[in-house]
Amino acid sequence: MQSSYADRFERDMGCTETEWLGWLPAAVGDGRPWRVEGSSALVQIPPGSLQLRWQVMPPRVIALMRMPVLRVGFVFEGLDAAQRYAFMKRFDLYMQRGGG
Repeated sequence: MQSSYADRFERDMGCTETEWLGWLPAAVGDGRPWRVEGSSALVQIPPGSLQLRWQVMPPRVIALMRMPVLRVGFVFEGLDAAQRYAFMKRFDLYMQRGGG
């Protein structure tokens, strides 16, 4: 988790698109309206929204290990720094995998 989040940024996620779509509902939060269209999703976060766009990238290869890579773009609209932080705190904690 970061101390602040810009209104737009990209990150590489170590997961497949299928895994991402499986985790996404719980990461955005119960009861929060959102919809997926192709390789993007729009999440309603009153008073604004978050547009997510993802692209499957070539796997990261380290010796004999191959890790899937999903590049995800985040674009917040109508949310101040505190609102972005509050949303991303839950999102990042939910998406966190592995060693902490």
